[in-house]
Amino acid sequence: MQIIKDGHIIDDDIRHLADDEAPVPGRFTVSFERWQAEKAGLAAAGVRLRDKNAVADIAADLPRLALVVVEFPALADGRGFSHARLLRDRYGYTGEIRARGGFIRDQVYFLSRVGVNAFEPAEGTRLEALLPALGEFTVNYQAAADHQQPVYHKR
Repeated sequence: MQIIKDGHIIDDDIRHLADDEAPVPGRFTVSFERWQAEKAGLAAAGVRLRDKNAVADIAADLPRLALVVVEFPALADGRGFSHARLLRDRYGYTGEIRARGGFIRDQVYFLSRVGVNAFEPAEGTRLEALLPALGEFTVNYQAAADHQQPVYHKR
């Protein structure tokens, strides 16, 4: 599978395990619920957060997670933006934050501003069409997790 990570299209071997699927060698993610129940035995795992999960509930575990996947089950739900911003700004998470699922091209730039650095869109989405969205804007009116200076500070 290919994803966009840190502004480049790359091959990625991550597996997103179902709750009843045994851990596998290599990199994998588990659901938030499974992480809460089995985290002691899932040292190599990443965690998938859905809209209903609270970032605060994994805050203590963040130092041992290389990957947090923020799932976007539907286009109209913006809670994934808040999850990413909390991970970067409130909890100081420096690992990979991956947006996965039902986001669209118009949201890619704004997801990057709140701290998302990897994108795994819905199947069938052309990554080549999403990639330019990361650099379409050169002026920002608000401060964000990307620490780009807003335009009002440039006076």
